[in-house]
Parts: sequence; structure tokens; C-alpha cells
Amino acid sequence: MSRSLAAALAITDLLFLAYWSLALLSQVGAVAIPADLMYAGYEDARVVAWNWSFFPLDLAFSVTGLLAVRAARRGDPAWRPLALISLTLTVVAGLMAVGYWAILREFDPAWFLPNLALAAWPFAFLPGLVCDLTGPGQEEAV
Repeated sequence: MSRSLAAALAITDLLFLAYWSLALLSQVGAVAIPADLMYAGYEDARVVAWNWSFFPLDLAFSVTGLLAVRAARRGDPAWRPLALISLTLTVVAGLMAVGYWAILREFDPAWFLPNLALAAWPFAFLPGLVCDLTGPGQEEAV
């Protein structure tokens, strides 16, 4: 695994785990987040539910991404499929959020641009990773 992929996965995944930890603490009233840092409609129960609907997806890409980095450090070839899963789920999460905000015509840069980046940055690594997984010696026996 390249250093840039390991860094991109670790940074993204740790930031998302921090985001969801903060969201949980806010949800239970342990911390107060200033309104100007919140997404549009954060006080609406349906929008809160929409936000929490991302939790399983974000948790899945974060865990598989961190497992990929860990496996790569140990020299375990399982890092490639784990990274592929993580990157794919990252793109999906980003595209879902971008689609939601675009449908609502809410283009607040604080929320829209990070989600756009989330949908885009994995494409810097996906083609090479797919080639690695389908290269010589990776064909299925017939």
C-alpha cells in the first residue's frame, strides 16, 4: 500500500469516527455544537434521521479502511480487497450526500465540498487497486 493511500484512508476514517463520536455525544446531550457548525435542517427530526442513516455506511468504510492499513503494515495481502471495499463505500457515502444536498439546492460549502471530496478522492486510487487485484496471477481458475 502506498503511503498516500494509507494516509488518505487513515485520515478519512479517523475523521469519520471522530465525527460520529461527536454526533453521538451531541445526541445524548453530553456536548453542545454551535448551530453555525451544523448542517441545514439539523433541528428537523427527518433530517437528523437522514444524517444517522449514514452511520452504518460510514462505520463500514472506516473500519474496512483502517483494517486495510493495518493489514498492509503486516504485509497481509488482504489489504487490497479491504481497501477496495472501503474506497467504494467512501464514494457511495459521498455521492449520496452530494445528491441529497443537490436535490435540496443546498450548496453550503462547509457541507457540500467535503462530501464532494469524499466522493472524488478514492478515484485517485481505485483504478490502480483494481488493476492490482485483477493482474497476473489473480485470474480465477476455470
